[in-house]
Amino acid sequence: MKRAILVFVCAMAGASILLTALCIQFVLYWDYSRMERNSVVAESGYIRAAVESSGAGFLQALEKSHNAALPTRITLIAADGRALFDTDAKVKNLENHLARPEIQSALETGTGEAVRFSQTMAKQTYYYAVKLRDGTVLRSARTTDSILVSLVRIMFLTLGIALAVFLAALKIGSRITGTLVRSIIELDLDSPENNVTYDELTPLLSRMKKQNDVIAAQIAAQRKKQLEFTAITDNMREGLIVLDGEGTILSCNKSALELLDIHQENIENKNVLVIRREETFLRAVETALSGTAAETLLSMPAGRLQVFANPVTDSNAVPGAVLVILDVTEREDRERLRREFSANVSHELKTPLMAISGCAEIMAGGLVKPEDMRSFAQKIYDETQRLIALINDILLLSRLDEGEKGSLPGAGLEKEEIDLLPFTQNIVDRIAGSAADRCLYLSMEGESVKISGVPHILDEMIFNLLDNAVKYNKQGGSIAVGIQKAKTEILLSIADTGIGISPAEQKRIFERFYRVDKSRSKDVGGTGLGLSIVKHGALIHNAKIEVESAPNAGARFTLRFPAV
Repeated sequence: MKRAILVFVCAMAGASILLTALCIQFVLYWDYSRMERNSVVAESGYIRAAVESSGAGFLQALEKSHNAALPTRITLIAADGRALFDTDAKVKNLENHLARPEIQSALETGTGEAVRFSQTMAKQTYYYAVKLRDGTVLRSARTTDSILVSLVRIMFLTLGIALAVFLAALKIGSRITGTLVRSIIELDLDSPENNVTYDELTPLLSRMKKQNDVIAAQIAAQRKKQLEFTAITDNMREGLIVLDGEGTILSCNKSALELLDIHQENIENKNVLVIRREETFLRAVETALSGTAAETLLSMPAGRLQVFANPVTDSNAVPGAVLVILDVTEREDRERLRREFSANVSHELKTPLMAISGCAEIMAGGLVKPEDMRSFAQKIYDETQRLIALINDILLLSRLDEGEKGSLPGAGLEKEEIDLLPFTQNIVDRIAGSAADRCLYLSMEGESVKISGVPHILDEMIFNLLDNAVKYNKQGGSIAVGIQKAKTEILLSIADTGIGISPAEQKRIFERFYRVDKSRSKDVGGTGLGLSIVKHGALIHNAKIEVESAPNAGARFTLRFPAV
């Protein structure tokens, strides 16, 4: 802009100088020409009067003084066009002048004039003729330089002046444009209203201020929406990935990075290939980008992921896609456990029912001797009790599940303050008989501590742990029960000297119907739901359960209750 302004100013200055010089030259030339004509006309009048009064003698005297006094050429011409007298040439050498326009006009009207241009001499001559009383014509002529000669003569002076003015305009224009442009360049665009500049820029600065306010408001609104979107997506458990139409990642929340086990800090603006290269995954993405929803399962080291790929449509176009990633590991595990539970329940219920049905069928057929009737009845009774215990444990687990979800508040799950020492001592006393039958040494030590719990669930938890310690112990072994208070926890531990549990099985012992030693379980009985009840009860009491064991080295179960 500065260069354009400078060139414009200099060009205007140069053009103005040249045009002014030409105009002045033309005006001066025409004024000079008019003065020359008037002078010739006046001289012709004087000479005419002198010739008419003095005769030809005046012309002779005029010829002698012509070169010194008069720049005007005087010619006397007869009525037939012959030259009678001329101050600049010999009469005999002159051609007939009758055809000259100024002579013809003078003979007809009394006066005549003409201008003739000499290209060779680059001069022009003004002729003025007047008719005398005797019929002759007196012609006066004066030669001057043509206008072109005059222009050329002053051209160098004009160009010199133009160059000087051009250089002055260049310097002054450069300074002015520099000041003007600098004031624009140094404008504070962030705060247009604080600029001190030309009044002509005030409307522009006002518009800029309004535009800045609008842009700032729009940016603030967009930033707020972005923060809200980020806050929502970052706190989602589900993974969320937004792709453009080329498969480039536009947005990816933290859950998606964690679920897909991606350790790159920033994967935005990268291709979706950086996430996964599995064929099923890429096919789902391609299907979504083509306009059709798709889903697939991904196998990860930590579990299974379900990916939903949905297209984003806009006027029949697909500018992108959204991927929603769910961790379905727990759901599938629960489904597997449900199937296993259904199968195990069917099996566990079927076994005593088959025994009861078999005994009843034999008794109904009269195939049982009277002396064996009692043993068959006892068998039916034992299997019935086992069936009742199994059903009770299943119902208890069902209630515990509901209690965990909080779906049945007040349905026997109200907590109360319990002194753990006498509470546990009562359970130890109840199981002491079973321990004595197997010659087990049962001991308990601890201090009086209080926890918040549900009495009947807590009773089931401790009883099941003690019952397992008795059933899976070695003949003549021992069981140690301990209660102690830590900084923020109450610890209840039950240690035995039994068969122990391998590290691989310690992860599964809390599953329903899972048994460490299935052959031994048939001998000791039980439903296989005891430790599952302990696990669910611990969740209800916000307690943690720990297992320390090794094969043939006994086991220690520790319940960590929060202190009241």
